[in-house]
Amino acid sequence: MASSEIDLAQLSESQQSALGTYTSVTNQELSAAVPVLQRSQWNVQIAIAKFFDGEAPDPVEEARASLASSPGPTQSSHRETLLSSSPRFRGQIRGSQRSPAPRIVPQPVNQNTYKAPFILSLLLTPFNVLYRLLSGSLRLFSYLFPFLPRIARSTFGRVSQERPRQSSADGRLLNPRDTAERFAREFEDEYGPHSLQFSRSGYAQAYDLAKKDLKFLLVILISPEHVDNSNFVRNTLLSREVVDYVNDPQHNIVLWAGSVQNSEAYQVSSALNCTKFPFAAIIAHTPQDSSASMSTIARISGLVPSTVFVSRLQAAIDQHSATLQQARAARNQQEATRSLREEQNSAYERSLAQDRERARQRREAEEGKLRAEREEMLRKEATQLNAHNVEQWRKWRAQSIPKEPGLDVKEVTRVSMRLTSGERIVRKFAADSVIEELYAFVECYDILQSNEDPSPAEKPENYQHSYGFRLLSPMPRSVLGVGDSETVGSRIGRSGNLLVELIDDEEGDA
Repeated sequence: MASSEIDLAQLSESQQSALGTYTSVTNQELSAAVPVLQRSQWNVQIAIAKFFDGEAPDPVEEARASLASSPGPTQSSHRETLLSSSPRFRGQIRGSQRSPAPRIVPQPVNQNTYKAPFILSLLLTPFNVLYRLLSGSLRLFSYLFPFLPRIARSTFGRVSQERPRQSSADGRLLNPRDTAERFAREFEDEYGPHSLQFSRSGYAQAYDLAKKDLKFLLVILISPEHVDNSNFVRNTLLSREVVDYVNDPQHNIVLWAGSVQNSEAYQVSSALNCTKFPFAAIIAHTPQDSSASMSTIARISGLVPSTVFVSRLQAAIDQHSATLQQARAARNQQEATRSLREEQNSAYERSLAQDRERARQRREAEEGKLRAEREEMLRKEATQLNAHNVEQWRKWRAQSIPKEPGLDVKEVTRVSMRLTSGERIVRKFAADSVIEELYAFVECYDILQSNEDPSPAEKPENYQHSYGFRLLSPMPRSVLGVGDSETVGSRIGRSGNLLVELIDDEEGDA
């Protein structure tokens, strides 16, 4: 069909819209674009997939022939054959067939060297020399004609089998974080400033982050020696459509990129079955497989336009967003349930601790009450015992107080004592009596004044009596100590006045 024979007025509004979208993506002439859309039943996505992936034998004509030669009940099965035979539908089938995405921890390449025995090394010397000559010749040939390896790689589209780089310039082994930092730095130096947010950690850390937060892990693998590498990075990866889509937080994308010249990215490419560069893979959690599975839900190989790249990303993400949303909801519910259980356990522990504290306080209060009652009872018993001992001692001491000397005794001392009750007593004491006799007389005065005949009493055992008063001489004021060795006559003389003063408890304790 020539371009002049195409009458756009005969196309419906939806067909004209599909034609405009298709030509804007593929830049194909109308004469070639309309037949492709017609063979794709005006499905833009199928037509674009045919343009970039190649077109299989015309499925529409095969379907029409099969529909014409088959009865009506089998039309639905032939319609399914038509859709399944299109490249776009085959891509969807491949996308729906998930493959497990392993967690790659980079392992050092050829870290351990094996030293052959001397005899074996001697026998293999000719082969070693021949290998060195051949490899040196090939390196010289590739240096003189550098375009030949690139043409071979672009023709066959195979993964380079060169030994990956795993160390820094000084030979120091780099960890995954340092490798990611170096890649980001070299990428920015090569292609200029950009707004892509590369993960500055290893693949395993980005993998764990996407698994923990239920996000999509977008893995970009590039080969600097591939002929399409620069075109892919500048026109596809760094295009405004791809950058805006990847950086949109609503899409929950964790971006990790690496060069296969590095050991980690090389091992990731092998694990993800990468067969063509540039390569992109979308990895996500697939709870329908298992509770901890991570699967590759889409792959994009080779050089594709930015619009197609975004459309494939969006198709894969839209297809699995509902599953991840359900997983997030289930995880949030589990976390809420666990948090509620922890709060309930914490509240129970606090309540139990409060009950234990109240029980302890109640127990201590009861023990304190019993101890106070016991101490009060002991104090009362001690007071009663002390009162009994004091009374018994007074009776016993009263028996030993000599009677007042008569008129026939010349050496006497007349003492006038004023008691605490205000009563004044005048009595004579032998001049050679000790001061303690005065204290004993005052202590036992009421017993001596009673008309009853005191019954014999014994001195209480284990009792040391102490007087609760002291005797004072007013002029000059001085205290007569109960333990003084002086006699009454030497201290008072022929006569004297004394005052009885009670001793406070504090003074007694002192």
